[in-house]
Amino acid sequence: MLEDLTTAALSSTSWPTAYPKGYAVVDVETTGLARDDRIISAAVYRLDARGEVQDHWYTTVNPERDPGPVWIHGLTSEALEGAPLFQDIAEEFTTRLEGRVLVAHNAVFDWQMIAREYARAQREAPVRQRLCTIALSKELGLPLPNHKLESLAAHYGVVQRRAHHALDDARVLAEAFRPSLRAAAAGGVRLPLLECRPLTEWSDRPATPRIGQQAGYGGYRPTSWRPSRKRPACPYPNPGRYEPGGRLKQGMRVAFSGDTSTERELLEDRATDAGLHVATSLSRLTSLLVTNDPDSGTSKAVKARQFGTPVVDEAAFGQLLADVEPASQG
Repeated sequence: MLEDLTTAALSSTSWPTAYPKGYAVVDVETTGLARDDRIISAAVYRLDARGEVQDHWYTTVNPERDPGPVWIHGLTSEALEGAPLFQDIAEEFTTRLEGRVLVAHNAVFDWQMIAREYARAQREAPVRQRLCTIALSKELGLPLPNHKLESLAAHYGVVQRRAHHALDDARVLAEAFRPSLRAAAAGGVRLPLLECRPLTEWSDRPATPRIGQQAGYGGYRPTSWRPSRKRPACPYPNPGRYEPGGRLKQGMRVAFSGDTSTERELLEDRATDAGLHVATSLSRLTSLLVTNDPDSGTSKAVKARQFGTPVVDEAAFGQLLADVEPASQG
């Protein structure tokens, strides 16, 4: 009924010309949530400008390692043994994504996993913009009890058949995205599109054993989902804020936000090696925010605007790292 009313409302008006011409609704299942985890299945529903399904595609992917939480996604080592490697499906994946806005539920996660897989395969992900359906539901003011996919599906009467199966999750999201898109168009809502910067520099770390070298779950426990990487404490006191046009100084607190062309941990490693304090959040004590999208709605970007924290982009930060002023002695 809601979609019928929205369609009727749009029949008397033109579709917003600023809206994208096509979408790729994506869901990936993974071995976990960390930066060295891998994609084990992927699904893409291609939609036209108005959200109508054009086609869909699904594949499993051999992650060359332990499959992770089998009790969630159901894909065992045996099921993935004969699956193609990511580099074998990268070309097909590219044809599904190219020229379209990537749409996903918690899109930053799916995008980062996809970007890393392309980087490992020494390719570049063909995505330039993404749209998170969580952000869109907030823009529309949908009365959802939480931001789970099942809640968005229930709001639009979409029936889930196999939760945490990439193909069904992508289908559910595509069916829920269409009325959301039409409601946004009818209401003149600006879509919450974010820029995607494909990784151009990547440094991998050893992962868990390859498929075939482990038994059962390979010792993969729920508690190992988010392996934290503890950085050594910065040995220098915070000298205060970065002065635009000046030099970085050892001890300055630097925060990062949004997509970067260099993998985030590489940037953080370089900042740490230069004697800077890498901050995971932004406060009044933060010396500098590094982001390629200072006008975005991320919490760090918003706080930077509130606090007047200096902001530079990734390229400028790279130049500043080449000449960091030593900490004051004594």
